[in-house]
Amino acid sequence: MAIAAVLACADASAQTTTNAPVSTATNTPPALTETTDDKAWSFSASAYTYIVPDSRDYVQPTFTADRDWLHLEARYNYEALDTGSAWVGYNFSGGEKLAWEIAPMLGGVFGDITGIAPGYKGSLSWWKLELYSEGEYVFDTGNSSDNFFYNWSELTLAPVDWFRFGMVTQRTRLYQTDREIQRGVLVGFHYKKVDLSGIVFNPDESKPTFVIAVGLNF
Repeated sequence: MAIAAVLACADASAQTTTNAPVSTATNTPPALTETTDDKAWSFSASAYTYIVPDSRDYVQPTFTADRDWLHLEARYNYEALDTGSAWVGYNFSGGEKLAWEIAPMLGGVFGDITGIAPGYKGSLSWWKLELYSEGEYVFDTGNSSDNFFYNWSELTLAPVDWFRFGMVTQRTRLYQTDREIQRGVLVGFHYKKVDLSGIVFNPDESKPTFVIAVGLNF
């Protein structure tokens, strides 16, 4: 009886020693990884070169910085030529098969025009399709008649990871056209952290507008 009791106690002690470290070792690393990812910054820089018929050609640069929920952005030549804007926003996202992202933003506009602008940027992705849109309504503090809603929207299909194509629309005041909303086609390429896109607005017109876009994510 004494021998049996000793063996039973030894067996119970061995099970406790074997099982206890397993749950601790398994659960700790994912929590540390998640905390590290939430604190990481991500940045992007892009430049859109507009070749406008019978008007001034220009480059429109944008820089963004994101960390967890925080979104920061700076633009130039977006609302008007020789005009900059600075933005702060809140990132929301969700979904798996149908993934979505949205960032409500508030910005200040300064330069050729001056004002305050609530805005947004967001995307909806499913399979190989993506709908992207960004917009802002500028309240011109100098002249309320110049208040205006700006918008850029894309619907693209990516048959492979490095290539996409689709349609794009734009509403802007940077240059004058006969159409309030310009329509165009887009072709884009992706390699590592670099994106290159070509866009033709109003391709059915005799003098379309061409845009070459280069982006870098880091």
